[in-house]
Amino acid sequence: MSLQPGLRDRKKAATRAALAEAAAELAREYGLHDVTADAIAARAGVSTRTFHNYFTSKEEAVLVHLEGLIEVWIGLLRRRPADEHIMLSLQECAIGLVTDPHWSFDEIGACVTVVEESSALLARSIEVEKRSARLLVDVIAERTGTDPATELYPNLVHHTALGAIKAAIEMHLAGAEQSPETLIRDAFAQLRLGFP
Repeated sequence: MSLQPGLRDRKKAATRAALAEAAAELAREYGLHDVTADAIAARAGVSTRTFHNYFTSKEEAVLVHLEGLIEVWIGLLRRRPADEHIMLSLQECAIGLVTDPHWSFDEIGACVTVVEESSALLARSIEVEKRSARLLVDVIAERTGTDPATELYPNLVHHTALGAIKAAIEMHLAGAEQSPETLIRDAFAQLRLGFP
């Protein structure tokens, strides 16, 4: 008896996510260079053939894991109150991610480091970043009633918010005592004050 279309799709999505997570875990533990498709498949509890049914390379699998984080952020943003200022919504979504028990902040930082240290991943991450940026700008435009094709505002909000989050995360990873949540709140507070 075949699986219903909805259940089959959910199982495929779960397998893909498990493989992506396994690839990210192994890359953090051993370095991407030493990770094999066989090891990723074994960690996820599937065959190597199954891995190749979903991904063309281990690099692609690691990027899919990171891309999932961006998709979660976009989902959080869509669920924020419609009358909330967009910068506050973006701040709270970022805090939601760094405090979510399902997403270890150290894990996110380690994945980003893996990408930055791999020329193969870095090149492919640019494609992911562009695709994700378009999705995020579209959501910002939708929430603010603006047009990203003709108005600077949604693009400016996107770059400003991401810059604040990146500055906070980099400061934490460099050894700052404050938590990621505190640093993100501080970064957005400083943006609201403007630059004298």
